[in-house]
Amino acid sequence: MLPSLSLPAKENIFQQILVKSAFLVAALVLLFFLTLLLKAWTAIGANGLSFFTGVVWNPLTGEYGVLPFLTGTLLTSVLALGLALPCALSIAIFLGEFFRSGWSASLLRLAVELLAGLPSVVYGFWALFVLVPLVRQVELWLGVLPLGVGVLVAALVLAIMIVPYAASLSAEVIKLVPSDIREAAYSLGATRFEVLRYVILPYVRSGILAGVLLAFGRGLGETMAVTMVIGNANKIPASLFDTGNTMASLIANELTEALDLWQVSSLAQVGLLLFGVSALVNLAGRYVIKKFSVEL
Repeated sequence: MLPSLSLPAKENIFQQILVKSAFLVAALVLLFFLTLLLKAWTAIGANGLSFFTGVVWNPLTGEYGVLPFLTGTLLTSVLALGLALPCALSIAIFLGEFFRSGWSASLLRLAVELLAGLPSVVYGFWALFVLVPLVRQVELWLGVLPLGVGVLVAALVLAIMIVPYAASLSAEVIKLVPSDIREAAYSLGATRFEVLRYVILPYVRSGILAGVLLAFGRGLGETMAVTMVIGNANKIPASLFDTGNTMASLIANELTEALDLWQVSSLAQVGLLLFGVSALVNLAGRYVIKKFSVEL
């Protein structure tokens, strides 16, 4: 028989597993960065600063400008976050404060979990058959060229996709508010709305910001659903109804048909830029969350 380990020995082994797991995650992130950097090194030297300021992407002439795709990525993600945030916050308040149990809460929670688990290609097909015709009708009514596909449709489908992430995390942090705080506010004569507005939401705002950050990161890297409805035009969108492209969609569309090493390296540089944008968003989000937490 194997000798039984003492409690301190078990704790030491568990601590070592945790430390090694943390280092493994950090090593994976570093490996991703180094892989992209090595693959993009040729393009970094050849493209120069024009890669960030150029508006033309033409592999046949060797012109690689990422500005249209950076604009499309940020435009669709920010617009999607703005559309999704009110809905996500409403769902979180409903599930976390007003209806924690019951058939209505269970039904809504099931719907949210189902939305979070659907593959992105399903969202893309649904958007093609539902959102695109609706937006086309709006464009006809406004007198805009009725393309149907474009930045607005991509933002709408992204908003639907990121709602479950922000709503689920926000609902969970609202449930963690101590009951003593609620009861103290009620004992002072506060209404339910006042408790929500002046007690609960300020208490959990750092957790809500974390959910918003997670949703925004989901929107930045989304590929298939956006590729199917954004129009895949390598230009800066002139309006919300205009077609465009994102960095993730560009990589998905052109990587399998890359003509030479320079184009592959340029696509890797696009991936490196997307990696950097995501990292900056996460760092900025951590700073904001920490600042709000300190203020509390």
